[in-house]
Amino acid sequence: MSSKLEVLTPQNSQLIFIDQQPQMAFGVQSIDRQTLKNNVVGLAKAAKIFNIPTTITTVETDSFSGNTYPELLGVFPENDILERTSMNSWDDQNVRDALAKNAADGRKKIVVAGLWTEVCNTTFALSCMNDTDYEIYMVADASGGTSVDAHKYAMDRMVQAGVVPVTWQQVLLEWQRDWARKETYDAVTSLVKEHSGAYGMGIDYAVTHVHGGTERVSHGKRIGPNPAK
Repeated sequence: MSSKLEVLTPQNSQLIFIDQQPQMAFGVQSIDRQTLKNNVVGLAKAAKIFNIPTTITTVETDSFSGNTYPELLGVFPENDILERTSMNSWDDQNVRDALAKNAADGRKKIVVAGLWTEVCNTTFALSCMNDTDYEIYMVADASGGTSVDAHKYAMDRMVQAGVVPVTWQQVLLEWQRDWARKETYDAVTSLVKEHSGAYGMGIDYAVTHVHGGTERVSHGKRIGPNPAK
């Protein structure tokens, strides 16, 4: 049975962010940039909820690409940032060592979100799978290319090579899996309300109009009864 039939779990996954930096984002044309950042930060917060080991790598920070999004760094203030020169993260020994350390604990499913899809994501994925038995799960909506075609054909090429395409919310809900998992339930629903658009709005609606919730919330604090109730 193919190991790719196994769903993502908090025990078999690790995560890498590749070059989530402003100058790289400036070149993205395949997805709205604010949506891209929302999805990247949502994925980061999901990893934090489930204690997923996370690697953050950057390229030419001072000379070209700029610093990693502060919103992403804010989720992982304790993480080292692995700076490199190669467009292919797999060329960097520090990156390979970080991934290998996590894989030693059985985390051979590597969730990837990076810029640009057709360069840094593709070369990393192909090289990594060529050299190891790791599996790559490419988060399509937390990655971006320099055109719609560049992103699409890069994703197609990777899928042909065995990469599994996913979306950030798909990864989140696969990690949660069961709403009876109460230890992460509140954090996941809060994340969905903050980052998942219509789905999050639906949860807010259900709380107040279906389940009879009566409290209003402002900036995470209860501020009194809903005057509509």
